[in-house]
Amino acid sequence: MKTLFRNGRFYVNGTFVLGDLLAEDGVIREISEVQGGDAAVVYDMEGKLVVPGFIDIHTHGAAGVDVNKATAEDYETICRFFAAQGTTAWLGSVLTDTKEQILWCIEEYKKWKTREHQGAELLGIHLEGPFLSPEYKGAMPEHLLRKGDLELIKEYQKAAEGDVKYITLSPEIEGNISIIPELKKLGIQVAIGHSGADYDTACAAIEAGARGATHTGNAMKLLHQHFPAIWGAVLESDKVFCEIICDGRHLHPGTVRLIIKTKGLDQVVAVTDSIMAAGLPDGNYKLGVNDVIVENGDARLASGGSRAGSTLTMGAALKNLLEYTGRPLREVLRFLTENPARLIGVYDRMGSIEAGKEANLVVLDEACKVLKTYVHGRECR
Repeated sequence: MKTLFRNGRFYVNGTFVLGDLLAEDGVIREISEVQGGDAAVVYDMEGKLVVPGFIDIHTHGAAGVDVNKATAEDYETICRFFAAQGTTAWLGSVLTDTKEQILWCIEEYKKWKTREHQGAELLGIHLEGPFLSPEYKGAMPEHLLRKGDLELIKEYQKAAEGDVKYITLSPEIEGNISIIPELKKLGIQVAIGHSGADYDTACAAIEAGARGATHTGNAMKLLHQHFPAIWGAVLESDKVFCEIICDGRHLHPGTVRLIIKTKGLDQVVAVTDSIMAAGLPDGNYKLGVNDVIVENGDARLASGGSRAGSTLTMGAALKNLLEYTGRPLREVLRFLTENPARLIGVYDRMGSIEAGKEANLVVLDEACKVLKTYVHGRECR
């Protein structure tokens, strides 16, 4: 089926181009000044900004659903909520949990894949742990943390039929650096975080193939002039994409600007690290096995007050980034679109508006508020 998106200002190759976009069977065929033809469906963009769909590679849930406990139906609830926030694709981040629970999460994800969907596309699974540092565990249950175990991840990847896409591990934990190349062979991108690794150990993980830094600046040893540590290593490396949570709590706006200035526009990835409370009022919630209290939108562990994810959405992250940096939309957009797509290896089919890619589109008003979202060329309602 052909779909025509008329009279939009489309974000193409780093600039906005006024014209029409033709999609067929959910794939972009052509962007030009004027399209005619026999499209079955026509959407009028009314001269609005049209940008690539946002991609959130680190989120634990939203709309009352925790990924660690999500059924196939629950995943669909998250998908629909995310689409309303401009997110067209995401990874379900599974917090460190028992083996049995993680395998259950994988089975529910596979059930979701077999159904008809409305909303954002769930691309696969992000394992946040269990090979993490107890000292920098954040919201991770310490009794479930363990040393690197390639056979365990092979079991998860086999169960997921190859859809474990991303894993966070701590470089200093026994066995972790040695398994990084093998994880990459399994089709899993590796990020380092929840870590007190020294500079040399972090660099060794990067040389072994790690390409992401999980929520940079949070749950990791910070830079010291004599001991750059993991934070110094990921800021310096030209190989690493740095995740940033731009909710005004996890990172000071000045820190956001510093990370972007240090890494450049091509190696920063905006994530939400959201929990089930995203889109809901303050109250009591869960994050995996943890009890969480949200006050004034700030999520913290009930047991000790440590921050436990966020209530951020990608639409809010975009507006915060524009405010914090003062940079134009055309520069900031890549943090939510192209860069995450490149990091997890899906840029061949999403992350930009160009022929041959999925028609995942977000319509913005002049204040960059999300107005409408289209996934595979279909409007999300």
